[in-house]
Amino acid sequence: MRESQRSPIGVFDSGVGGLTVLRELYRKLPDESILYFADTARLPYGTRSQGEIVQFVREIVTWMIQQKVKMVIMACNTSSALALETIRDEFSPLPILGIILPGARAAVQRGKRIGVIATPATAQSNAYAQAIQEIDPTAQVWQVGCPEFVPLIEQNRILDPYTLKVAQEYIKPLLHKKIDTLIYGCTHYQHLEPVFKSFLPNSVQLIDPAKYFVLAIEKELELMGLKNTYAPRATRFGVSGHPQQFAQVSQRWLGFVPHVEKIYLPISLTPKSVSVPLKVETE
Repeated sequence: MRESQRSPIGVFDSGVGGLTVLRELYRKLPDESILYFADTARLPYGTRSQGEIVQFVREIVTWMIQQKVKMVIMACNTSSALALETIRDEFSPLPILGIILPGARAAVQRGKRIGVIATPATAQSNAYAQAIQEIDPTAQVWQVGCPEFVPLIEQNRILDPYTLKVAQEYIKPLLHKKIDTLIYGCTHYQHLEPVFKSFLPNSVQLIDPAKYFVLAIEKELELMGLKNTYAPRATRFGVSGHPQQFAQVSQRWLGFVPHVEKIYLPISLTPKSVSVPLKVETE
């Protein structure tokens, strides 16, 4: 049990979006060791098919098991919407948590007219609408797919006037519905909060699922007896794309320049082949 407690939590996203979850983990669970993986070579996930997403997540989780993680956190709404149940079944009994349900629970506590901005794949999955209406059948939900947001954030163009224009266009139909609550249905979108606040009315409450997700993670760790009570190890960062690019972009939100490894994931891998060695290159 002692070794299990000290094992890292695996956190993954397609890019820097999952850093919003990582920051919350630092705040709420400072004693936990973290392995963070960003699948930057294959982002954005939001325009991929369900089959592609499941395969990408399968490869990531397989690698994380090789790194001896005690839990996997899908800090990615698209993965949570399209792959969570399949991956949980394949990798049982490893605890694997998705971000959508905690965000849905928080939203229904705040409002009845709920807007969701998400990747096209998450929006089309109706994952948030289904979760919200299962919790509160009287809530009304409207979803908008926002394909341009993730590339703009990954390119560090948050303060670009074009980004403001895009945000206003995406959110306009939700404002016409007189929403009282807006969910960031992609972990990347919290990075755009200053942009949203510049034009959204004060009556619209913003829901960042990452905050509520980490509370659910803490509860799960406690229930399973996996909460670390020892000194944590330094966070390990890995990417499938360019380490230097990720390090530069993430510095703004982490407050430091992370040491980032290049991870070579196999093109095709199944849960049964977790013993296959993977190459790791540090840059």
